Amino acid sequence: MTRKDPNARKKPSTPLRMSLMLIAVVLVFGGVFIAKAVMGNLLNGFFDNMPQPASTVTDWTAKEEEWVDAQQAVGTFVAINGTDVTTEAGGVVRSLSIDVGKPVKAGTVLAQLNTANELAVLKSLEASSKLAAVQRDRWQALARDKLVSQAEAEERATVAATSLAQVEAQRALIAQKTIRAPFDGVLGIRQVNLGQFINPGDPIVSLQALDPIYLDFTLPERQVGQVLPGTAIRATVDALPGQVFEGKVTAVEPQVDAATRNFKVQATLDNGEYNLRPGAFAHVGFDTGDSRKVVVVPQTAISFNPYGNAVYVIQEVQRAEGEKDMQGNPLTGKKLVVRQRFVKTGATRGDLIAVTEGLKPGERVATTGLLKLRNDAEVVVNNKVQPVTEAQPKPENR
Repeated sequence: MTRKDPNARKKPSTPLRMSLMLIAVVLVFGGVFIAKAVMGNLLNGFFDNMPQPASTVTDWTAKEEEWVDAQQAVGTFVAINGTDVTTEAGGVVRSLSIDVGKPVKAGTVLAQLNTANELAVLKSLEASSKLAAVQRDRWQALARDKLVSQAEAEERATVAATSLAQVEAQRALIAQKTIRAPFDGVLGIRQVNLGQFINPGDPIVSLQALDPIYLDFTLPERQVGQVLPGTAIRATVDALPGQVFEGKVTAVEPQVDAATRNFKVQATLDNGEYNLRPGAFAHVGFDTGDSRKVVVVPQTAISFNPYGNAVYVIQEVQRAEGEKDMQGNPLTGKKLVVRQRFVKTGATRGDLIAVTEGLKPGERVATTGLLKLRNDAEVVVNNKVQPVTEAQPKPENR
């Protein structure tokens, strides 16, 4: 029988070893997390207490102006009369009298098609018509003397009338081969050449009546009662910057388009110098009511957000005790801070926008650098470079 050595060490059991290992792991990782949390708190405290540099902004003092309610739209110029001159009869072009780009009067001959065959047929028909007329007269005289029946005399009269109608039809066909200007206007670029055969309906030249000229534009249905015939309108075109063309509304479409919920308006403008051309794009403006007082600021002062528009109001406050700058030097006196304020905006005019609620005349708002601002952030005002704030801006082409 084997005897156990009393001095031999007893090995710890497996569960005990696992428990000790788990405790060691928990202590190590716990120490790491605690150290990281302490360092994070220290860093957060440092950054929270670190003085922030003042943001540089420009400012604007909200002011009260008197505005007339106005609406804006876009439209297209349309000629009062405009068409591609064409022909009702086909044939070969014998002569052209088209002065490209020149004004013409109604009835001016623009083109002449070959009519040699038609003229020959006309002479034959005229001869037949004369013979039929002579025979008609002769048989009518015989009918009066009771030498022929009245029916035979009427038959000869019918033949004479038919012959005369054929002559008139041939003359009308010849007239169709003389293409004339249907109205006063300005000629475009001709689309045919001498000797070219053209079919009925083929365009020969564009003709546009330019003075006066229509301006068609659409408005939403909620403005049906705001624009009436006789309403003065202003139009501008991108091709002629700085020029404003005035006219009056001459027609309002009585029906609202069910698909777009818009209705069409037509204005008439003088165009004696032919500056406005059919098909050109135009900006349209017109007044819709009496003048009213509004608080205005530059559009750059508004922070447009889905949850509401806001401005940053600049206020002067006393510095808190113990404030320091970035170098740790103490700061005293007053400072400028911004506070976000939600506002309701209205109409725009040029670079200005009306604030209908939330702002009073005389309050200062930041107009640049809004993205870097937050509530109670300190700011420095530098107005050396100001955003444009004109009611009727006229940017330069560079």
